Amino acid sequence: MSCTAQAAAYQRDWTKSLRARLAAGEAYAFANADTPLEVFHALGMPVVVNQWWSSVIAAKQLSALHLDASERAGFHGRLAKYSALPLFAAQDGRPESQPWGGLPHPGLLCARASADDHPLIFAEWARLTGAPLRILSAPGHDAPAPDWWTPLRDPWEDEVGTARLDLMVAEIADLTALAETVAGRRTEDGALAALMARIDRQERLFDETAQLIADAPRLPVRISEMIPNVMIPQWHRGSDWALAHATRFRDAVAARIAEGAAVCPDERVRMMWIGAGLWFDTGFYTRFEDQGAVFAWSMYLPFAADGYLRADHGDPMRALAARVIDLNEHLHQPPWAGAWHVKEALRHRIDLAVIIVPASDRPSGYGTNFIARALNEAGIACVMIDADMVDARAWDGERAHRLVSEAIDRVLQKGR
Repeated sequence: MSCTAQAAAYQRDWTKSLRARLAAGEAYAFANADTPLEVFHALGMPVVVNQWWSSVIAAKQLSALHLDASERAGFHGRLAKYSALPLFAAQDGRPESQPWGGLPHPGLLCARASADDHPLIFAEWARLTGAPLRILSAPGHDAPAPDWWTPLRDPWEDEVGTARLDLMVAEIADLTALAETVAGRRTEDGALAALMARIDRQERLFDETAQLIADAPRLPVRISEMIPNVMIPQWHRGSDWALAHATRFRDAVAARIAEGAAVCPDERVRMMWIGAGLWFDTGFYTRFEDQGAVFAWSMYLPFAADGYLRADHGDPMRALAARVIDLNEHLHQPPWAGAWHVKEALRHRIDLAVIIVPASDRPSGYGTNFIARALNEAGIACVMIDADMVDARAWDGERAHRLVSEAIDRVLQKGR
């Protein structure tokens, strides 16, 4: 689709602009993906997302170099590599072994305590760079709704919990004050509210697109095209470009469906990819079409709606708190993740779930077992692949292909 090339072109131009801003010495934030990035966007402060930067390193085929070096330096091999890889690259320090020649020291660091090792990884960042660090809380939830995605859209106060929200609002306000100090300016009045309103419109467009794809008789677009058309706008969510691109993507998908387009005319098995992208081998997603099997689902498009849509109620910072307080947990942890993946599997008529299991990424890696159990109980076949999103060293592509191919054959045999 032409919109895929447009998204890639925008990202290239943005990357050049970001590199120029950082090279000129502008202060930027380095933050985990499940933090309130909207704070920085509303301020107009550059932000580099840890997991995005990790995927860039992996795509440049540099992950093995830095992971090997980290273990020689004494870091154990069970750290969450998706989140730790950028730290290891920064510790290497050699321009020739890093994208862009490496990042300058950030103006501030931010992570959520959504896993035991994230605060420790970012503490190492702070020691390395001297940048101020904010670790946001991840307060427990004693009774989440089974269909959490429904009450979290509106109303969300009772579902999240007032005490939990009060804590997160206070921490976001503190983060905002730090960002303003580092940037040397205040967030303009109304900027966050306007940004949140545009994000709401953007995510509703993605919601429409996900439903179009779910309702289509055959898959109209590969997930290798879905991902950039969602993820690039999501990194820039709420910008004028992102909102316009979400419209372009929806319209392009609708046009393909109207034309009767199908990525696999002989579609017989619909699969879902559960977990983050396999960034060093994205071609894996298309290798089963000769068996009539397509990857019809990845988390990025449907989660743009269920994970991000939060009614404003006149308090954009509280709505932002309701968005981020369980953001990572919704995707990966029981009890949230199992029910959501079952809902999505049924909506998209999924026959087979392919689940990436990053054993070192705790607790997310172990949360996949609960997702698989929920899917099996709903009658959805599963195949588990032991792999890491950015660590190509242990990736056995032939074995992974065989496991999925054999699972497809079982699904086809069962259907006869």
